[in-house]
Amino acid sequence: MGQPVIIQIENIFYPIIATVGVPANLVTIVILSRGIYGLSKCITRYLVAMAVADLLVLVFAVILYQINEAYFQYSILSYTPICSLNIALSFAFIDCSVWLTVAFTFDRFVAICCQKLRTKYCTEKTAAVVIAVVCSLAVLENVPIYFMFEPRKVIDNVPWFCYVKSGFYSSNMWGAFLWLETILTPFAPFILILLLNALTIRHIVLANRVRRGLRRNNKGENHNDAEMNNRRKSMILLLAISGSFILFWMITFISYMCALFTDAQFTETNYNDPFTIMELSGYMLRSLSCCINTFIYAVSQSKFRDELKNMIKRPLAAITCLFK
Repeated sequence: MGQPVIIQIENIFYPIIATVGVPANLVTIVILSRGIYGLSKCITRYLVAMAVADLLVLVFAVILYQINEAYFQYSILSYTPICSLNIALSFAFIDCSVWLTVAFTFDRFVAICCQKLRTKYCTEKTAAVVIAVVCSLAVLENVPIYFMFEPRKVIDNVPWFCYVKSGFYSSNMWGAFLWLETILTPFAPFILILLLNALTIRHIVLANRVRRGLRRNNKGENHNDAEMNNRRKSMILLLAISGSFILFWMITFISYMCALFTDAQFTETNYNDPFTIMELSGYMLRSLSCCINTFIYAVSQSKFRDELKNMIKRPLAAITCLFK
């Protein structure tokens, strides 16, 4: 009997995502680390950290777990202690990626809406501290996940693969942990990002109305308003990044809510079950979100596009010279 359709899709989808996403994030890290004109060091810190977190998600959650499970069963990565560690690290890096998006959104909210706090908070040093705290807490929060699994098979006294412990869903302690995990990721980030974006957009719209009114009264002033253009660019970048997060995490968010308020369970093996299909589809979209920011920068930042073109042209030019 052939594999279920959702598994066949996964086996094609994840290698493609890894092939595209890993180079894309590496290129993003290199370009952003060099500095792009028009982006502050504070913004650059967050964008680089987000790219690193996305890269680590692709390495641990996609390559070392999903692709290994599909194509390299009974490798050393399928040994239960290593498998459990890999899953715990995958969740930790996913939380890093999510909460760095929240931190970036909050930084842009402060920069645009809170002028008094802006000079103290929106600095490279503060960004570094926030990134370190977010990543440290994400790792600590996911330590219990390592102890959540038991071997799926034991062959010659060697435990293989990871299977959620049989008492997980009936345990009050694990139930509380699942609630906490769901609240922290993705429920709270959803609410915070939507709220911060709404407040930021409202502030920009009101501020632009005031500036337009003042400019109409000053007829001799040049109508090329640099401040309004900067606000527009900041809003486009902010909404593109946070909007893509909301879009690609929506199905995972819904599946988490279903697991909490119904009898649905994660990691079911019935691949014809609608909840299982929704859960696995959400994981695929969540992985896709880890390689989408590169394309957002390429569309919204002209300097990023120019640097990307240069990085592509240099090796091509070197290859051309070899054949001349």
